[in-house]
Amino acid sequence: MSERPRDSERLRDYHAKRDFDRTREPEGRAGVTGAEPRFVVQIHDASTMHFDFRLQVGDVLKSWSIPKGPSDIPKDKRLAVPTEDHPLEYEEFEGVIPEGEYGGGTVIVWDHGTYEPLSHDRQGRPVDFAESIEHGHATFRLHGSKLRGTYALTRFRGDDDESWLLVKKAEGRAGGHGAPDPRRARSVRSGRTLSQVAADDRKK
Repeated sequence: MSERPRDSERLRDYHAKRDFDRTREPEGRAGVTGAEPRFVVQIHDASTMHFDFRLQVGDVLKSWSIPKGPSDIPKDKRLAVPTEDHPLEYEEFEGVIPEGEYGGGTVIVWDHGTYEPLSHDRQGRPVDFAESIEHGHATFRLHGSKLRGTYALTRFRGDDDESWLLVKKAEGRAGGHGAPDPRRARSVRSGRTLSQVAADDRKK
């Protein structure tokens, strides 16, 4: 195995699931956090097609798998299943995870940008965003190339595993387009589709 930075507690699960001699996913290092926290939405054509929604919280990306993808239509409630924390550099990851590796398949960056934490307590006072996630309800405003506006993540407990719902708040005029067709969607970074990224990888 190649050497990598010493595991941080928050990235231990991420590192344990990956062989960095095989995958080009980022290993994680001490990142520089900007004035505004970042978010990214990646489309992941793995064993099942899904979207990965990630919010920067401190020095990691808190992550959820969203099978139907985030929607900009307020009435749409999207199931969001939490996954392991990812390193900040994962915001830029686009490519093919080798077959046999955890999450094997093609990844594109569908959207990314910054977000504003908006979580408040019952008295209307701002609360720490990391704490609001821990408590199971977080509100934030996305400033992406494609997703914009106020969203909320709310935890509930289903029959099996802990799950969340991602819902957009109704603001101004109603509208929106819902989630894109993942096979036709294009990367905000490279303009490529999933199939184009996979084809380019085969040429290497």
